[in-house]
Amino acid sequence: MDIDPNCIFCSIANKTVASNILHETDNVLIFQDIMPKAPVHVQVISRKHIPTMNELTKADSELISEMILTARDYASEAGIAEKGYKLVWNNGKEGGQIIQHLHIHLLGGKQLEE
Repeated sequence: MDIDPNCIFCSIANKTVASNILHETDNVLIFQDIMPKAPVHVQVISRKHIPTMNELTKADSELISEMILTARDYASEAGIAEKGYKLVWNNGKEGGQIIQHLHIHLLGGKQLEE
C-alpha cells in the first residue's frame, strides 16, 4: 500500500500516531475528528496515500466506493442515518483541504448548514 511517512493520516492508519479509531477495514479507516464541528464528526480515510482528488485514477474507483459505503454504514452505527448526515470532501488548499491525504468528513447529530 502506498504511504507517505510524513503524512499524519498515513501515520494514524499505520498506528504510529495514536487516534480514536472507530472502524477499520483493510482499505479504509474511520477516526474521531480532533476539532469536531458536529456531535458526530469523523474522518473517513483511505489507507492508501492519495494526496488529493486530482491524483485519483480509475483504478481507485473501488476504494472510493468503499470509503463512501463505509461512511454510510458508520452513520447508521452512530445513529444518525435516519435523520441525516453530511459527507464533505475538500480538495486542495483553496477548497479547504488541510491534510494532503484523501478523506471524507462525516458530520451529523444536529441540524447542519448547507
